[in-house]
Amino acid sequence: MQHQTTASPAPSVKSADRALAIVDLVAARGYVSFTEIVTALSLPRSSAHGLLNTLHSAGWLEHDPATRQYSLGLRAWHVGQLYTGHNHIANAASPVLEALAARLGESVQLARLDGSENAYFTISQHSTEGMRFGTSVGMRLAAHATATGAALLSNLEPAEAKRRLAAAPAPLLVNKTAVEIAVVLERVAEAKQRGYALDDQTYLAGSRSVAVPLTSATGGINTAISVTMSASRTGELWPTDVLGAVTAAAHEIRVRLGAREPQIVLPALG
Repeated sequence: MQHQTTASPAPSVKSADRALAIVDLVAARGYVSFTEIVTALSLPRSSAHGLLNTLHSAGWLEHDPATRQYSLGLRAWHVGQLYTGHNHIANAASPVLEALAARLGESVQLARLDGSENAYFTISQHSTEGMRFGTSVGMRLAAHATATGAALLSNLEPAEAKRRLAAAPAPLLVNKTAVEIAVVLERVAEAKQRGYALDDQTYLAGSRSVAVPLTSATGGINTAISVTMSASRTGELWPTDVLGAVTAAAHEIRVRLGAREPQIVLPALG
């Protein structure tokens, strides 16, 4: 009689796990000292020295002798540039987003959902009054506090959206930030019903955003586009005065992609 065995997950290699954790920590903080790395990751000092020397020699990290801090190296940048997971979307969207940013005179972003964060991979800036918001390519923002996040989460089943929100802390960024999961899910449900999401100074005081879902995870990658502007440049017609342009841009990008997203219902044009 043959006994069936259940395959167990392959064990991880401790040194590889630690090296990846160091790279992730430096990427998140920008500049990190040896002591901060050891403390944050609970590493033995001898192991940390060896791993940091290896990562530095391989170009994954740079070290500033003056400040004694580590930052990401050129190797990390080079490998990042080779990632092609969203290149087809970025290539199709870039000219449309550039035209949208120029038309509105505002900042336009394209992001995908990664866990409970928005990862921004295409940005066009045409702010007419010099206020350019701090999103940059590669930046990650908490989904619970942003219009982009609500639009992205609206592409998920409610149970999956709840699971992701529960798996990560929801910091209070400004006094209008919703941190209770139930409240965030209400906003996500509203976004799904009307086809767009709003951020009325829930992430950054003085800024407003409108976001619409672009592609869903069932179609490959969960993405959304958004327009961010100073609250001082919005009036009584916001968000209606920009929603049509954002929705039209989403439709145009989908045409360029040849993408059909029947499960996403955008606001009607016109």
